Amino acid sequence: MSKAVVPVEVRTVLPFNNGRAIFLGNAEKVFVIYVDESVGAAITMFLNEVPKERPLTHDLMCHMMTALGAKVERVIVNDVKSETYFARLILSCENEVFERKIIELDGRPSDCLALALAQKAPIYVAREVWEEVEDRSDVLRQIEESRPAPEDAED
Repeated sequence: MSKAVVPVEVRTVLPFNNGRAIFLGNAEKVFVIYVDESVGAAITMFLNEVPKERPLTHDLMCHMMTALGAKVERVIVNDVKSETYFARLILSCENEVFERKIIELDGRPSDCLALALAQKAPIYVAREVWEEVEDRSDVLRQIEESRPAPEDAED
C-alpha cells in the first residue's frame, strides 16, 4: 500500500446507542467511527491500560502474534463507503521461518484499532479518507468542556 497517510490517535471513546463512538484524529481534525459495544469496550481498556483478570479476544490475538514472532507495525483506515470504514492491519513477522516478512490484512477498523492500541502501534488514515470525513473537533471539544474535572468527580 503506497497511499499518502495522516497520523492520528484515538482521542476518546464514548457510549453511543448500543455501541461506542471512537473519536480519531489529531490537532487538525477529528472524526468518528461507530463500533459495537464489545470491541468499543476492548478499545477503551487498551486506551486506559486497564488490567484484565483473563485475556480477552484481542489479548489472545496479541499473544498468538507474539508466539509466532509477529507484531503490529501500523494500522491504516484506508477507505470509507456509505459511512462504513475499512482498514488494513500491517504486521511484521520475524522468526525461525521468516527472516522478516511484512503481512497486510483487511480488518474491521475497530479490531485493527484495538490491536494497534494493545501493541502501541501507530494509526494512520489514508489522505483521501481524511479529506472526505467530516471534522467533529467541535463535538469533541464540547464533550470535553462539559465533563467534570477529576477533582470534582471525587465529591
